[in-house]
Amino acid sequence: MDILQTMTPTVTAPPPANDVNADTAQVNSDFEMFLKMLTAQMRYQDPLNPVDSTDYATQLATFSGVEQAVLTNDLLKSLGAQMSVNGLTDMAAWVGKEARVAAPAYFDGEPITLFPKNTVLADSAEIIVRDATGSEVQRIVIPPTAESAVWAGVGAEGAPMPAGLYSFELISKSNQQVIAQTPVEVYSKVTEVRLEGAQTLLILQGGASVPSGEVTAIRGAAT
Repeated sequence: MDILQTMTPTVTAPPPANDVNADTAQVNSDFEMFLKMLTAQMRYQDPLNPVDSTDYATQLATFSGVEQAVLTNDLLKSLGAQMSVNGLTDMAAWVGKEARVAAPAYFDGEPITLFPKNTVLADSAEIIVRDATGSEVQRIVIPPTAESAVWAGVGAEGAPMPAGLYSFELISKSNQQVIAQTPVEVYSKVTEVRLEGAQTLLILQGGASVPSGEVTAIRGAAT
């Protein structure tokens, strides 16, 4: 009589999925298949050379570990999504306030206060003003130790600049050599808080968007 001896089944983790219910169903399905294979192995093993009982225990423990790992990942995904939503709810209070951040600011005719981060070794400094296309429209010379500066938005002929988004960059120099180029912070009104993937974005007046983690200060909107 031919004795059929099956090979020890190989346990593999189910592939990741986006849907938690799909992952759970996959684990349950794989576990049922694993039990069928294990039962068949026990039924058709060579009675003269049976599989050691510890091998069965090892297989069960291995699959159980894989199952728990998948379920843990599902739980972490669920908790992460919940925390993101809670964070979004908390940041909704920022809407209508002004966030200080290195991002383009909307100019509507009112002067914009700039907050440069000066380099200690600089002996001169200037701020480059760029429009929404990235083209340079103006340069402002400021003291190298200035903590703030005001951009009036007025051109060389005294006419106001067109309304729109403008960005600002500080050029720090030492002995007429550029030693640092850093974006300048401004206060911009927050119009929306948006969740994109795992990142929370602030939508500023004029349409510029920045990650919430780049905000260095929040204040009430100017009246």
